Amino acid sequence: MKSAVLFSGGKDSVMALNYSLNQGDDVKYLLSMESKNKESYMFHVPNIHLTSLLSEALEIPLINAITDGEKEKELDDLKEQFYKLKELGIEAIYTGALFSTYQKSRIENLCEEVGLIAISPYWHMDPKEYMELVLASGFKVIISGVYADGLDETWLGKEIDQESFEELIKISKKTYLHLAFEGGEAETLVIDGPIFKKRIEITDSEIEWHRDSGNYYVLDAKLVSK
Repeated sequence: MKSAVLFSGGKDSVMALNYSLNQGDDVKYLLSMESKNKESYMFHVPNIHLTSLLSEALEIPLINAITDGEKEKELDDLKEQFYKLKELGIEAIYTGALFSTYQKSRIENLCEEVGLIAISPYWHMDPKEYMELVLASGFKVIISGVYADGLDETWLGKEIDQESFEELIKISKKTYLHLAFEGGEAETLVIDGPIFKKRIEITDSEIEWHRDSGNYYVLDAKLVSK
């Protein structure tokens, strides 16, 4: 099946891509929606500019589209891209949706309208089991944004490995943190993994912190041979 992946560079879209490839799909494109609105309801924002570099690292072509990120109207921009993918022979769109009915339902409705199959392979998977699968799959995931109780500035730029995941489990027992961050508690960036032909090396970054939340911005990065 010829497919495309709605791609942000975060753990969930990378896992959806990994699933599609493991299913034997012919993944033709990554679709990245770059929102001008940092408060977009639909689209991942921190470090979205890195999707072009990630596309090179994965050796899968990227379609990058700009949206104003205005609630509901941003769906028209996504639909336009779905029509383009349909014309290019794409049959299915993979998404990394886990628990957000808002996102999943809208993507499914657009796909039905356009004539595409919408697939969210990890929908409603247990958060702890899902994160264990992310780790077991060999992806190097760093935290690029934190917006929840229990997550302070020290988490920005930190890799989610077994040790830090155990710490997240402890925090979740105190604050009801969603371990897969599906409630918007944090954002992530994947910089390496088994499906990457090259890894991402971050050469310059900065942290922006505002009292109880913040972002880790990658200012410069390069591809490195593995």
